[in-house]
Amino acid sequence: MKKKLISLLVAGMIFLSACNIPASSTPSSAVVTTLAAPSVSITNPTLEITAVPTQLVSPSATQAETALPQPAPATPTTLPKLALITQVSKELDTPWEIAFFPEGGILATERSGILALIDKNGKQITIAGVRETGEGGLLGLALHPDFANNRWLYIYLTSNDTGTLTNRVERYTYNADHTVSKRVVILDGIKASANHDGGRIRFGPDGLLYITTGDAGSPQRAQDPQALEGKILRLTDEGKVPVGNRWGNPVYSIGHRNPQGLAWDSQGRLWATEHGPSGTETGNDELNLIEAGKNYGWPVIRGMETRAGMETPKLESGKGNTWAPGGLEIVKDVAFFPGLRGSALYAVDLNDIRPETLRTYFKGEYGRLRVARLGPDGLLYLGTSNKDGRGSPGPDDDQLFKIDLTQLK
Repeated sequence: MKKKLISLLVAGMIFLSACNIPASSTPSSAVVTTLAAPSVSITNPTLEITAVPTQLVSPSATQAETALPQPAPATPTTLPKLALITQVSKELDTPWEIAFFPEGGILATERSGILALIDKNGKQITIAGVRETGEGGLLGLALHPDFANNRWLYIYLTSNDTGTLTNRVERYTYNADHTVSKRVVILDGIKASANHDGGRIRFGPDGLLYITTGDAGSPQRAQDPQALEGKILRLTDEGKVPVGNRWGNPVYSIGHRNPQGLAWDSQGRLWATEHGPSGTETGNDELNLIEAGKNYGWPVIRGMETRAGMETPKLESGKGNTWAPGGLEIVKDVAFFPGLRGSALYAVDLNDIRPETLRTYFKGEYGRLRVARLGPDGLLYLGTSNKDGRGSPGPDDDQLFKIDLTQLK
């Protein structure tokens, strides 16, 4: 029996030696296989859509890092990308806003002065008079509530055609051959600068046109109700002052630094996102509940500071933390707003607004995010702004993609 045991041990050692594996060792690492989702193309009459391939292990990670599973961070929230994200368009140039045609199809503004039709034909319309400078250029876009019949679209743009840099709102008729005509100036004389030009325009539930303007680098103008800068404005679709504007002019609310998002909740209340200070005082970006004739404090107060006769935000980023919020969309009373410097999508339930309930998605994954708009398909469309001179463009920048909100946790 002892001889048989010794024979077995010797045979085992010979086998291990032949395999070049020390008898006392164990494997130091396991082989990890990286899988990628296949690219899938879906074509319909208006859009060519490609599902974004997603690697389960980041391609930027080293081999040593991918050899072991990495724990998911507590924040931002990690998401199942394979089922969540679908790319709609790429190779755009600083898209600022999008709109959905009632007959199908998407129109986007590019800050350089291009109206881009997002479909397989890739039609582009150049808007005359646009001056892209700093944060200015072709910015906001809105279709008239009765667009299906009157074919009116509205844009917000920066121009230097009079020798002075100004912002204005124009209306065009969108033609069947994908051209625009019948230009009408709805509002002009808004002072512009390389920074703080506002630019969001949206029609409200009341059928009126709301417009955000920045302080154009002159903070004190935000407190002057007779100045158009640093405001949220409200006009009729013809550019007239509606009943209910407190100061008898286009001004709806005052005391804004650089608001860039507008949306309404289920109660018809208006909300706005706003950029706080930058530079050495960076932070204090805001989510505000907007009411007619109210003063939102800039530059007298910021963040959660208070003063009689001035409104504080319902949520703010805090000093030293920057969202740099772009657009705003409200879905089932959850506010979604993208961040430029924050490089993320933020979400908060308007019925439970607290810093602790603010959710963060896609942090650092797509770069600077500016566009957020709910599509007729119930998906949220997001657009990057990585070619605006402040980001780090990648091979597919700038892009437009859409996400399934039902999968956000």
